[in-house]
Amino acid sequence: MLYLVESFFSIQGEGKYVGTPSVFFRFGGCNLRCEGFGCEERLDDGSILVGCDTLYAVDREAFSSSWEQIQNIDELLSILDKFNAPEGVDVVLTGGEPLIYANDQIFIAFLKELHRNNHRVTFETNATIKVNFEKNPIFKEAIYALSIKLSNSDEPYEKRVKREVFENIIKNSKESFFKFSVDKKTIKETTNEIDEIINSSLSTTTYCMPLGGSEEEINQNTEAVIDLCKKRNFIYSDRLHIRIWDQNRGV
Repeated sequence: MLYLVESFFSIQGEGKYVGTPSVFFRFGGCNLRCEGFGCEERLDDGSILVGCDTLYAVDREAFSSSWEQIQNIDELLSILDKFNAPEGVDVVLTGGEPLIYANDQIFIAFLKELHRNNHRVTFETNATIKVNFEKNPIFKEAIYALSIKLSNSDEPYEKRVKREVFENIIKNSKESFFKFSVDKKTIKETTNEIDEIINSSLSTTTYCMPLGGSEEEINQNTEAVIDLCKKRNFIYSDRLHIRIWDQNRGV
C-alpha cells in the first residue's frame, strides 16, 4: 500500500536546486529512525517521540492513521493538478524514505507520467534501498539527493551506509549528489565519515547542511558547517525553508 503524508507547492530548500519552485510529495514510512537528530513530536497522550525532523512521516505506528492511502495513480495526478503549478514544474519525492515504494506499481506509474509531462523529478533518499534500474528504467530518469546518514543519526553503520546501493544509484541515475546533515558537536568524527563515504565517488558533488529541525537549531551549527565546506571544498547547503518558516512541515 502506498501512503502519502502530505503534499505542497513551495520552493526547494536544500541541495543543488535550492530556491527552485517545486511540488513536494511526502510519502510515509522509513527504514531508519535517526533518533540522534533529537527532533521531537508530542503525541495526543502527552508522550514524546524522538527522531528526525520528519518523524511524522517515519513512525508508522504513531502517525499512519493520518496518512492517506493512495489507491490509484489518478489520486496523485489530481493532487499535482490542484496546485496549478507551471507546466513541467520540479517534483520532489521525499519522506520518510520514498524508495521503500520502489517496487510499487502505482508509484512506478506515477514516475512514468511525471517523466512524460516533462517534470524534473528528485528523490530525497537515505540511499539504503536497492533500486532495480534494469527492471524499472524509469528510475534512471530521476535525480537523487543522497542523504546518507552519519553517526550523529545514532543509526548503526551497517544500516545507514550501503555502498553498493548508493554507488549503483550514482552509476545509473540521470544525476545525483551527496547531501549530509552535519552538527558542530560531532563535526570532526563526521568529517572523517564523509571522506570515507565519498572516497570512491569523488566526481559526485558533496553538499553539507546544518543539522536541525528549527531555525534556532540550524543557527547553532551553521558556522561550523561553513568552515568544514571551506576546508574540504564541499558546497554549503542552507535549509532555506526552515530559515523562512522555522519548520519543515507542509512548506
